Amino acid sequence: MAYDRFVAICRPLHYGTIMGSRACVKMAAVAWGSGFLYAVLHTANTFSIPLCKGNTVDQFFCEIPQLLKRSCADSYLREVGLLVVGACLFFGCFVFIVLSYVQIFTAVLRIPSEQGRHKAFSMCLPHLAVVSLFVSTSFFAYLKPPSLSSPALDLVVAVLYSMVPPAVNPLIYSMRNKELKEALRKLFQWVQCQHQ
Repeated sequence: MAYDRFVAICRPLHYGTIMGSRACVKMAAVAWGSGFLYAVLHTANTFSIPLCKGNTVDQFFCEIPQLLKRSCADSYLREVGLLVVGACLFFGCFVFIVLSYVQIFTAVLRIPSEQGRHKAFSMCLPHLAVVSLFVSTSFFAYLKPPSLSSPALDLVVAVLYSMVPPAVNPLIYSMRNKELKEALRKLFQWVQCQHQ
């Protein structure tokens, strides 16, 4: 998405040639391939961990930290290996997104008309909102100190980063749709009238 926005704003006349079907297939293949590699590593790690503290996980899916808590083997090297691979994948994507948006914002700020700047920013902000929501909840889930860890909090945070971004994604992206904005405005007005 960041690259699509970059090309649309910084290279608008070349958008059709740069973002052709071949480029889209390559980007999808890289995203799916890296996701598959990451999933295979986690799956292989999960099935090779001996569990001695029971096999019940207090989550709605098998979170890696919860599985590591139930392991009776020393899983330090496994954790470090998965963290390194995960960090490389995450930071590669994060740096790509940040560099794309730095170039986008530099180009947008050079647009002379305020209407043009507003249109360009409104095209980028939904993607930034979804990415920010996912990254912030993921950071909190995996980088919070163990003293803050409790089964209830872990469950809430897991729901936040795994279900909320995909659920609000269509809503955030469709907020540029004038009919949806009008329908939401009417809904909020109706709700306010009901509470008065």
